[in-house]
Amino acid sequence: MTKVFIDGSAGTTGLRIADRLAGRKDLEIITLSEALRKDPAARKDAIWNADIVFLCLPDDAAIEAVSLAQGSKARIIDTSTAHRTDPAWVYGFPELTGQMQKIAGAQYVANPGCHASGFVALVAPLVEAGILSADAALSCFSLTGYSGGGKKMIAQYEDPDRDPLLDAPRHYALGQSHKHLPEMAKVCGLSQAPIFCPIVADFYSGMEVTVPVFAKDLNIAFAELPDFYRNYYKTGLVSYAPSVDADGLASAAALSGKDTMQITVQGNDQRILLVSRFDNLGKGASGAAIENMNIMLGLDPAVGLEV
Repeated sequence: MTKVFIDGSAGTTGLRIADRLAGRKDLEIITLSEALRKDPAARKDAIWNADIVFLCLPDDAAIEAVSLAQGSKARIIDTSTAHRTDPAWVYGFPELTGQMQKIAGAQYVANPGCHASGFVALVAPLVEAGILSADAALSCFSLTGYSGGGKKMIAQYEDPDRDPLLDAPRHYALGQSHKHLPEMAKVCGLSQAPIFCPIVADFYSGMEVTVPVFAKDLNIAFAELPDFYRNYYKTGLVSYAPSVDADGLASAAALSGKDTMQITVQGNDQRILLVSRFDNLGKGASGAAIENMNIMLGLDPAVGLEV
């Protein structure tokens, strides 16, 4: 039976992974008591006894955990930002060309960031196919539920005496230094990171990432884009959706509770909107981590997930 340890199981991502794995009969979950969960010696012992280790930690703590794992046989899935652009780590977005095979044989897998997942799903295939130039100057607008901010932000939004400013969407990372930008550029093969506009709003979970492009900047007709994405995402947890919601609008919460991602193409022959929708806690975090674990174990990627 595969032994799994979640280092950082008290955080939002760690708790969600633990919940998803609780019913699995093929896994044995290694747990530490509250008194020992931050103890380096106890963590090292758990890591060395595990086959799969999820790191659900801040960057510095994730780096420390990897050092504790040195010499062990543990295969690690890191959900932090620490290793997403590290060439020694495999980027954990299996729907990209050739990536599933790399993940299957990897010891170290870097789980993608939530905003980055939506951007990568839209842009990386276009650059790979030569449809979009690697030198393209892009922008990205992303809506997210407040659960993406972790326990502190969840508590802020769910406080009955909260600041009234939380009633309206809030634009953050205004200095254009968001932690997902390096992976967005590197994984997509872009020469420069996009202008990034993330917005957090008063809903628990869900994410909608939009990349606007001018048709003149693509080496493909607007009408051909749907079939391109349909063919690219034939398998896996990403798929093309021909339309948005029944009312013609596009809710960022449409896939809340799911571990899949839907992408769509909207706009017209001159101005195009590339849109991805998913759950920031699902395909944007814990769902993706479990998908990667399943692949590393030779299982169907969707085992134990909400699809």
